[in-house]
Amino acid sequence: MKLKTVTIDGKVYAEVDGDKPIYIHDDGKEMPHDAPHSVATIARLNNEAKTHREAKEAAEKALKAFEGIEDPAAAKKALQTIQNLDDKKLVDAGEVEKVKAEAIKAVEEKYAPIVAQRDALEASLHKELIGGGFARSKYIQDNIAVPVDMVQATFGHHFKIEEGKVVAYDPNGEKIYSRVRPGELANVDEALESLVGGYQHKDLILKGGKGTGGGFQGGGKGGAPTGM
Repeated sequence: MKLKTVTIDGKVYAEVDGDKPIYIHDDGKEMPHDAPHSVATIARLNNEAKTHREAKEAAEKALKAFEGIEDPAAAKKALQTIQNLDDKKLVDAGEVEKVKAEAIKAVEEKYAPIVAQRDALEASLHKELIGGGFARSKYIQDNIAVPVDMVQATFGHHFKIEEGKVVAYDPNGEKIYSRVRPGELANVDEALESLVGGYQHKDLILKGGKGTGGGFQGGGKGGAPTGM
């Protein structure tokens, strides 16, 4: 991207939006650049990188205790054999596995309703955060000519719930980041604008006169839109 400039009396000045310089992205879109926000984001990412590096070093240190073990499966089997020999002081080694299996089954049966409830809550959260995001989307209301449920059926698989938040992914499996807030993830509207911009049948779903713009993939014409 490049800085947008204006020439006045023979001098070149950066064009600004408020107090933010405007940059022109490779696809021609103009966005104000929030430098303080970028600096703060870079500092945060550097701190996260440091944390990940320290965690990696700690893991490598812990793994040193297992140096020389070339066959983890064999080592695990040997430990299980020793454990069974200890258990044999109480019951026959063949009965140990039976007792363990019954204990595991009892626990699974006890917590099965809780797991089912958790799965139902996760499904409800997914429906509210992603489905609600599509239903409330101003981008869809202002730019899309087809019903919301058709838009979600086509693009919904690009959105996931991670740590309680909606995260959008492009067709290449990469997270979609905001252009307005550098370093931050795109919200539903920003992600939809980007995904629709790269949709080969976008001219069939956009309102009149809005079938142009940048995106992840080149647009196409003609035919019925796939998955709609």
